[in-house]
Amino acid sequence: MFTRLRQIVSPYKLLLPLCFGVFIAADDQTVVVTLLPDMLADLRVGVSELDRASWSITGYLIGYTAAMPLMGRLSDRTGYRKAFLLAMAVFTLGSALVAISPDIPRLLYGGAPEYNWLVGTRVFQAIGGGAVIPISIAAAGQLVDGKHRAIAYGLIGASAEAGGVFGPLWGGGITTWLSWEWAFWLNIPLTIVASIWIMQNPPGKRNKVKVDIPTAMIFAAGLATLTIGLVRIGDPDMLMAASLAATAVLAVLLVVMNNRSQDPLFPPSLFKLPSFNFSNTTHFLVGAVLIIGMVTVPLMAASVFGKSPLEGGLQLLRMTLAIGVGAVIGGVMTQRWGARLPSLSGLILTTAGFLLLSSWTIDIAEPALTIHLAITGLGLGLLVSPIAETALFSVQSDQRGAASSLLSVSRMVGMTAGLAAMTALGTVQFHELVADVPAFSLDPEVQQQIMDSATDAGVAVFTRFYLYGAILSAVALVPAWFMTRTKAEAS
Repeated sequence: MFTRLRQIVSPYKLLLPLCFGVFIAADDQTVVVTLLPDMLADLRVGVSELDRASWSITGYLIGYTAAMPLMGRLSDRTGYRKAFLLAMAVFTLGSALVAISPDIPRLLYGGAPEYNWLVGTRVFQAIGGGAVIPISIAAAGQLVDGKHRAIAYGLIGASAEAGGVFGPLWGGGITTWLSWEWAFWLNIPLTIVASIWIMQNPPGKRNKVKVDIPTAMIFAAGLATLTIGLVRIGDPDMLMAASLAATAVLAVLLVVMNNRSQDPLFPPSLFKLPSFNFSNTTHFLVGAVLIIGMVTVPLMAASVFGKSPLEGGLQLLRMTLAIGVGAVIGGVMTQRWGARLPSLSGLILTTAGFLLLSSWTIDIAEPALTIHLAITGLGLGLLVSPIAETALFSVQSDQRGAASSLLSVSRMVGMTAGLAAMTALGTVQFHELVADVPAFSLDPEVQQQIMDSATDAGVAVFTRFYLYGAILSAVALVPAWFMTRTKAEAS
């Protein structure tokens, strides 16, 4: 019995350093949510400047996403171990640069702290962080046999969600006992541990493929211009039009360059697989839904419920912990019954959860608050493994790195687009709701009415976002239905 248990557990042991790297990178996606007020204060950015403040998160998402295709293809060429070590090195250097970003202007030219340096260093840090997930997914395809691969994908997904769980709590604790810079300094010993740990693994299969860097640069530029355009969607202007026009031009150029490449960054053969295309469409919508919950829950806790950063992180914990649990359950369900059941069940639960969140009022209390967030998180978690399993089912072994990176990109683009649109629409909607409310009054009763009006406006904006999440999750049922197959069809 013990021999059989060792045979089952042994392949998953090789995933542990990869899962640890995924955890570290995912932690830095969400840690800023609770660090943001202190970071903005140090860099002289007003909390009310939501469209500008959000770039510390948006910039990370852009760098995170832009790195995925390039590093996924690099993993195919060099083997996953070398690619993982490179990703850790970039992430380590980026973490140090973020920590010293307030001092960079003084060190370079004697200037005052500038917010743009924080955004730029976050983008660089994210290039390393974004590489880890596609490298790990591709590695799972080599380290674990087909029978157990769905659970391996679930473990990687659970590691990413566990990082999302820990990030807000870590950030809340850091701001309570230390300065925000320590959240990034403390990444360094963790990445060193991950780098030493991965050396115990085999180097991974190397394939004779080329890495198309020019196409990767065009993809990154297009992602940046798309985000800039979407950020302005709530208040259209020439910048929005120019950015979206540039995105269209870059998209055409991307297709032309990719198709002419001897070894394309985005292999055209992948897009001939219907299950791969539907998986990416589903993942894009899931990404947009996920970012609504990850950003809005702690932000609502701080601005509407008046909770501390640590309390906001604990409130988000109800959802993110359930995502991790759901990811493991979804892996087991996919292995036993195929992808359709966990996919559709996950989306139905997610839709129901966001509908419950959209009914929140200022008086929401336990246990309803925890139940609503747990339902939402469980639904999102169930989707991790079936989407990965379905997308990569028919992909050739020498394209798994590229395919897994594209799958991750689709979710991250959804998150980036969702955050940009949410930032723009939220700012406009809030100002519309408080347009007729005076800014301040010396009369205590009137001042209380002003504060109540602002709170009511905040509740209205946040619950509207939850309703958008429910709609997007319901729409995702359509591509999820077409993406999935029964166990008999898949075999």
